[in-house]
Amino acid sequence: MSDGDDFSEWFRRRMKRSPYFGALPFPDIDEILKDMEKTMEEEWKEFSANVPKEYVRERKLPDGKKIREWGPFVYGYSVTVGPDGKPVVREFGNVQPGRLGPQIKEEREPLVDVISTDGEIKVVVELPGVEKKDIKLHGTEDSLTITVDTAERKYFKEVKLPAEAKPKEAKTSYKNGVLEITLPKVEEKKKPKGEQIRIV
Repeated sequence: MSDGDDFSEWFRRRMKRSPYFGALPFPDIDEILKDMEKTMEEEWKEFSANVPKEYVRERKLPDGKKIREWGPFVYGYSVTVGPDGKPVVREFGNVQPGRLGPQIKEEREPLVDVISTDGEIKVVVELPGVEKKDIKLHGTEDSLTITVDTAERKYFKEVKLPAEAKPKEAKTSYKNGVLEITLPKVEEKKKPKGEQIRIV
C-alpha cells in the first residue's frame, strides 16, 4: 500500500468521526473557524460580565497603555476514598461551574478533607494567608460552617458531616494555614433486638 493510500484511509476514518460527515456540500473550514471564534467571544463576554468588581483591576504597561486584569481565580478538586470504599470528590476555589458558564463567587471554597473513624470525625481545612482570629467556626450535630471575611481573604465552606457529632466537645488546632477540627461522634443507642411479647 502506498503512502497516498495510507493517507486516504486515515482521512476516511477521520471524517467518519466528524460531525460534518455526510454533509453536502462539505462545509468551508473558514466558516467553521469563524463560528468557533464568535462562540468563544460571546462566552468570554458573558464570563467577564459576571466577575465581581473586587476581582477586576487595571494595570499600566511600560508604554503607558492600560489593560484590565481579572483574578485571582481558583478552582480544583480532591478525590478521596470514603469509609464505604467509594470515591468522594470535593471541589474548592471561587469558580463554580454553572448552567450558563463558570460563576465567580466572592468567597473562595477552601480545600477540605473529612476523615471518619469509629469514635470521631476529623475535618482538615486549608486556609492559607489567614490569621487564627479571623476564622469563624460554627457547628451543629451534622454540619460545620467555616467563614473568613477580611479585606485580603474571603473563605466560606459548609461541610456535611458523615455522622452525628458533638460540636460542644470539638477540639481545634490551627497551624501554618491548616485548621483541624476533631469532633466525637454521638453514640448510637442500641435498641433491643426483637419485640416484647405480652403474656396473657
